[in-house]
Amino acid sequence: MSAPTFRLANTVLGTPDPRGLAAFYVELLGWRYRDDDDDPDWVVIKPQPGEGEVGLSFQREDEHLEPRWPAGPGDQQMQLHLDIGVDDLDAAVARAERLGARQAEHQPQELVRVMLDAAGHPFCLFAPGG
Repeated sequence: MSAPTFRLANTVLGTPDPRGLAAFYVELLGWRYRDDDDDPDWVVIKPQPGEGEVGLSFQREDEHLEPRWPAGPGDQQMQLHLDIGVDDLDAAVARAERLGARQAEHQPQELVRVMLDAAGHPFCLFAPGG
């Protein structure tokens, strides 16, 4: 018997507003909605054709708690974050902020900006070399 084949299809982010958070990432990344997305509690976005297969999914979590970054004792910890490469860090930060993201208070690296989306999920924008 041969071993099953595995492939990563999506990373799933919990949020009280799946459509709103998906719209943020569609605009930020220039991605598209998957064709069959009519469920208000589950939304999938994908890269444009030819740019890859792994996407992001957004699932309704009415009791979602924003993670704290960096987390302190007893805080809701970040379980994962997205690393997004950019060619112009300052312009990318400005665009993300216009779309509704905010910078985290703690910024540990010069060529990386830790950002928080509307649901509080951390994501990093990093410049070449970051």
